Amino acid sequence: MDENFIKQISLFAENKPGRLANIASSFKEASVNIRAFTIAEAGDFGIIRMVVDKPEKAHRVLHDAGFTVSETDVLGIQMEDVPGQLATIAEVLGKKGVNIDYAYAFVTKTEKAFLIIRVNDLKTAVETLYEEGIPLLDMGDVQSI
Repeated sequence: MDENFIKQISLFAENKPGRLANIASSFKEASVNIRAFTIAEAGDFGIIRMVVDKPEKAHRVLHDAGFTVSETDVLGIQMEDVPGQLATIAEVLGKKGVNIDYAYAFVTKTEKAFLIIRVNDLKTAVETLYEEGIPLLDMGDVQSI
């Protein structure tokens, strides 16, 4: 089941001009490609969550640069880029008691949308999504996007 999990990198960073540029430049130098990300602002600091093609390398680069960084297992869900897909996924998981803690999404050139979610019960979420025929991404998919 772990093959269905995607490694998300999270870091706590000061909310000031140039901070994101420093992070992105560090990734550029290390050849780490960001596939999706979100920033949650909390006053003077922010939490940056991202899915990258090389999570172990990204973790090391950020740690070595002095950031407080962690890896979290999340799910990547492939869905059609049409209205109602998010509603379907949220309903399916909700019926099984799975809470979506946070989510962010992106669209590709292939007319597919990808949803990254952090849930309270990964095992039940994976089983439920498979039962409903909703495709999940793995790290190989993330690297090939």
